[in-house]
Amino acid sequence: MTTITFFRSDGIFYGFEEKGHVGFAEYGNDPFCAMLSSLTMYIVNAVEDVYHGKVIYDIRDDEAVISVRSPSALPAFEQDERVRFAVSGLFLTYYTMLEDMQLHGDLYEFTGDSGFQIKVENREFE
Repeated sequence: MTTITFFRSDGIFYGFEEKGHVGFAEYGNDPFCAMLSSLTMYIVNAVEDVYHGKVIYDIRDDEAVISVRSPSALPAFEQDERVRFAVSGLFLTYYTMLEDMQLHGDLYEFTGDSGFQIKVENREFE
């Protein structure tokens, strides 16, 4: 089971943490985990390379934890509102996509303890 916790401050999404293994297939061969990893790195690269924002990420393979946070989504750290809107929009879009996948779980072949859950935490940027 993978738990994806999104971080939000004053209603603005600025990051997330993914923990665990989805369990659709063996470690290293799981297409759902590969999708999560690909989307995570897409967000990291988009923040850095496209929007020239700051992103902090940590990948701990031994614990199956990926953490991504961007101060560029928040007004306290980023003056350009276009950058803030774009960066927070990446996190919000990821959240919405995963939420939609949960609503249509019958389209996916998760069994037993396999799958994922989504949470949102209101917390200040650290």
